[in-house]
Amino acid sequence: MSQIRQYELVYIMSPDATEQEITDLHTQVESIIARYQGEFQKTENWGRRRMAFRIGKHREGTYVLEVFKGTGELTKELDRRLKVIDNVIRHLIVRVDEELRVAERDRARRQAETQRRIDRGLPVGGPRRGASDDDRDDDQADGAEV
Repeated sequence: MSQIRQYELVYIMSPDATEQEITDLHTQVESIIARYQGEFQKTENWGRRRMAFRIGKHREGTYVLEVFKGTGELTKELDRRLKVIDNVIRHLIVRVDEELRVAERDRARRQAETQRRIDRGLPVGGPRRGASDDDRDDDQADGAEV
C-alpha cells in the first residue's frame, strides 16, 4: 500500500475559460481525489495573471491551487486527466510533506533555543553580536543635515 502524502496541484487554465469551466474542473479534481481515498484540503483561485513567458498562443492564464493528501496512484491519475483537458495550459503536482516536516523541525529548534535563552536570563530576539542601540542611532544620523 502506498503512503499518504501531502501534495499541491497548481494548474493554469486558458484565459478564455469561464468561471463555470473552472468550477467544473475543480469538481472533477475533487471527485478524483475522493475516488482514490484522498483527502481534499483547500483550493485557492489566484485569478487571471500574466505569465512569465508565452505558452502556445497564451500570455495570460487563470491560476488555481489545490492542496490534498493522497497516494502516488492519485497523483498519476490527476496528471493523466489534466494532460488531456484542452483548457489546462500547464499543471504541476508537488509533494510538500517533506518541506512541511523540515519547517516544523526548524520551528521547534528555534522555540527550544528561545526557551534556553529565557532560562539563562539572556535577551530574546534582540540585536545580535555586539550591535548596541548607540551604534544604530549614530548610523541613522550620519546623512542628516543639522
